[in-house]
Amino acid sequence: MGIIRFIIRFLALVALAVAIILAVVDATRSLAASRLVTTPLGQSWKAISPDTLEMARNTVELYLWPAVWDTLAGLVLGLPGFVVFAVLAFILYALGNRPVSDRRGVTFDI
Repeated sequence: MGIIRFIIRFLALVALAVAIILAVVDATRSLAASRLVTTPLGQSWKAISPDTLEMARNTVELYLWPAVWDTLAGLVLGLPGFVVFAVLAFILYALGNRPVSDRRGVTFDI
């Protein structure tokens, strides 16, 4: 179980690094434009690797309903990239974190 937690926490660290990179890119663009600029995840993904975006779309439409891609993926891909990866990092970290009762030598009275 320890190695699985390590892998999940490592993925959380990678997601956090991507979130920070995307936030820095948006901050740089915001400073250059003198206004708040946020880049949607879909636009960033399309700029980096349009083939994988199309492959993901085809896979979701093939194995699920095409409406799933239109609604859920459209919603998620419309959000700023740094927000999506920050939330993903938080969720992965919470999943990979040991429960309070599992920590040796540490007790909390809640």
